[in-house]
Amino acid sequence: MRLQPIYARLVGIASSRPAEAVALVLARLALAGVFWRSGQTKIAEGTWFSVSDATYELFRTEYAGVPLPPELAAVAAVTAEHVFPALLLIGLGTRLSALALLGMTMVIQIFVYPEAWWPVHSLWAALAAVLIARGGGLASIDAMLASGLRK
Repeated sequence: MRLQPIYARLVGIASSRPAEAVALVLARLALAGVFWRSGQTKIAEGTWFSVSDATYELFRTEYAGVPLPPELAAVAAVTAEHVFPALLLIGLGTRLSALALLGMTMVIQIFVYPEAWWPVHSLWAALAAVLIARGGGLASIDAMLASGLRK
């Protein structure tokens, strides 16, 4: 039995557009999940989108290295941690959303938790980089819009 044709067939399947679509959906879900869950911890209990007092305090103390006023940084972070993951989930503005979350990752890395590059922030950055490079894939609103524009 020759392994080369089997290997070539498996590589063909793994590198197909449907396989890429599945991988990109998983990357979108993973990156969105990290930031969405973080954003949810910053919302006042029983509200839809009120930044909690504890979050403002967090930005005044533990996140004080962020070069923005704490009140602005808290609102910006909570907004970004909800808007961009939601867009990633549906695959709308995937590259822009991933770029924004990569930027947020780098702010966290540089100004808040510089010791967390390996393994945490490097994984977030890798997920974002893949999405920036490849987009949302076939199973995204981006792909539907692009196909509509081509017609």
